Amino acid sequence: MTTAQPNRIAAFFDLDKTVIARSSALAFTRPFYDGGLLTRRAMLRSAVAQLQFLLANADESHVDKLRKHVTDMCTGWDAAQVKAIVAETLDDVVRPVVFPEALELIAQHKAAGHDIVLISASGIEMVEPIGELLGVDIVRASRMRIVDGHYSGDLDFYCYGDEKAVAVAELAADKGYDLTKSYSYSDSITDLPMLEAVGHPAVVNPDKPLRQHAEANDWEILDFDIPSAAAHRPSPSTVGRTALCATGIGAIAAAAVLYQRHHSRHSADRAA
Repeated sequence: MTTAQPNRIAAFFDLDKTVIARSSALAFTRPFYDGGLLTRRAMLRSAVAQLQFLLANADESHVDKLRKHVTDMCTGWDAAQVKAIVAETLDDVVRPVVFPEALELIAQHKAAGHDIVLISASGIEMVEPIGELLGVDIVRASRMRIVDGHYSGDLDFYCYGDEKAVAVAELAADKGYDLTKSYSYSDSITDLPMLEAVGHPAVVNPDKPLRQHAEANDWEILDFDIPSAAAHRPSPSTVGRTALCATGIGAIAAAAVLYQRHHSRHSADRAA
């Protein structure tokens, strides 16, 4: 029986808008659409739900409503088809939207002998291959229940909010991580439990509540530049497809594309 080495150090990274500049679902929008997983009717329904999520405060009740919506929408998707699409298109769609600063940060932690853990509310079908692409050591992500090869619409594990902190604690117990010496990185206030679980929390391009919390607690604040491949403004049809693309495979943050358009428009109005 192997005993975990004590006093190891880990660096826990959120994925969407922390390591990659978009939601992981957004990155695979076109391949999923081309693969016939998205329909126009479902696209429009999902676009409305994503917009409602965007305009409301991202509290637990609103996130839970969206979670139910997207898991309902993905019911019946062929899990093997999703896995194949991700594998076939991974390098082309993910590499261009990775923050170079995040890659450098991961490399620094590796050089220091730290384990790299990617921990995300997005689905394991996407997060695990992305983790392999990035060379991380461990992945924790949401898991959809699969029945007869298809998504049932239920979640076996939702890696969100407090559950991220639970996953961190479980990994610490299993791997022997000293959390007081470990690190965590995220952009969202919803990841506060994970950030507070370690001795060295840092925020990346944080939302307003998280930035305020970081400033009040003297946490490190990192502002990464958007990779050029992710900086373009999407077309309306892409926005619609993206909304449904979040269904079930995790990426509750697919509303990020709507936010990006909303934020860019208001920034332009202020500059005018």
